[in-house]
Amino acid sequence: MTAAAKLLSPEEIAVRAGEQVAFLRLPEPGLFAERALRLRQLAAGHAMRDYLLFCAELTQCQHERFKQPLTLVLPTAAQIEAAAHAGRPLLDVQSWPRDPSWCVELRALMRALAARLPDGPARETTQGLAASSDEHLEQQADRLLGGVMLGLDLGTAPLVAAALQLYWVRLVAAIQAEHGGDRIAPFGRIDDPLSCPCCGSRPTASITRIGAEGSGWRYLCCSLCATQWHYVRIKCTHCQATKGIGFQALVDEAGHGNERVQVETCEGCGHYLKIVHMEKDNQVEPMADDLASLTLDLLVSETGLQRHGVNLMLLFGDPDSGAAPPDPDGRS
Repeated sequence: MTAAAKLLSPEEIAVRAGEQVAFLRLPEPGLFAERALRLRQLAAGHAMRDYLLFCAELTQCQHERFKQPLTLVLPTAAQIEAAAHAGRPLLDVQSWPRDPSWCVELRALMRALAARLPDGPARETTQGLAASSDEHLEQQADRLLGGVMLGLDLGTAPLVAAALQLYWVRLVAAIQAEHGGDRIAPFGRIDDPLSCPCCGSRPTASITRIGAEGSGWRYLCCSLCATQWHYVRIKCTHCQATKGIGFQALVDEAGHGNERVQVETCEGCGHYLKIVHMEKDNQVEPMADDLASLTLDLLVSETGLQRHGVNLMLLFGDPDSGAAPPDPDGRS
């Protein structure tokens, strides 16, 4: 007589998946270069071509700056222990004391970007931001990282965000290097599974990965430091429900759905998050593919669903709180 096979519940499957897959994937050195390449690929024939190419230039400048050495103030052993004990991210955007060097980095980034742009408003915007005081930059950074739209200049927000991304990616990389190149260094699970374990930011999108470590695993992708952390599939990234989860995608004139980028929706809380699939296109990059699929956001939002993800390259808010993002072609 043979024993009956036991069927696993969704909860048990999730637990076992968490045991088998690497929880964290810290940003790779080629992060910005790969993102810039993907933005250029997606720009071809796209309705947002000009802005995607502008973001590609900005991201390429991030890559060039990232290659330059910079000494940063890193967490002490006491800070690492305190964060772990409290179940909070080590580099929490709400409490980590930003090194003033990020303002210096921003100015270098803006000068590099301005050199790549034609004469016009976009170039003037980057040059104007480079000339801003530390006080103004810190104020804009506080509002941006705190999700405060009032007083945030939406025209320069993506540029400020680019400098902050560069700073936080540098921090994560430097901490990893300080710990002998350990894969995850002092980073680990925190109490909030929906926030980045390194910096506490919200995700831009999620990605299902392929590779030697396993295929099909889903990771949430940090909008700031680009860290990816494992999160089981078919589970709401806003309320963590496992019921009422659905998927939507753009459909072309022939009726074929875009399997590369989808939105995962939740009937319970009314939120959604993009999910990009490497098995459908191994070149997908969460920030770039999210930005290039803005049409999907617009269509889904018409059904009353709210976006959970944050893309710092394209922010929305009260028109009175700032201008539109700079036009890369110099048009008003």
